[in-house]
Amino acid sequence: MKMKLPPHAAFHHDIRLIVWRPRGVLREKQISEVVEFLEKEEDRAEKPFNRFTDTSKLDAIDLDPHFILRVSLHRRAVYAQRPPVKSAFYVTSEAVARIVQIHVLATDHSPLECAMFETLEDTAKWLGVPVDTLEM
Repeated sequence: MKMKLPPHAAFHHDIRLIVWRPRGVLREKQISEVVEFLEKEEDRAEKPFNRFTDTSKLDAIDLDPHFILRVSLHRRAVYAQRPPVKSAFYVTSEAVARIVQIHVLATDHSPLECAMFETLEDTAKWLGVPVDTLEM
């Protein structure tokens, strides 16, 4: 059965990597849709997959830090008994960095290994994929 990807997402089957590039203004609705998608696919997947979020095309964020904390703690709990995966965030603004930092801290010491990067090269190295896979 084929994945029904959220808007602005792609899945690289060969390297087990989902790429999400949100655009415009990032709101709670988009985060909730992506989380719902991830949880459905994690249940279906035969093998774990890593994640890459490219925030460079965002114009703004409209997110409550408490919402991000709740989502992060929820993800940590839901993913607790699963194999480790990496979730990389390419961040190009301080506002986004503050939100991503909440997620990184809340998922620390869990199978969801989350990290934030300022360059695609560092992101690709950490994920163990070619940098051109992460470029648009």
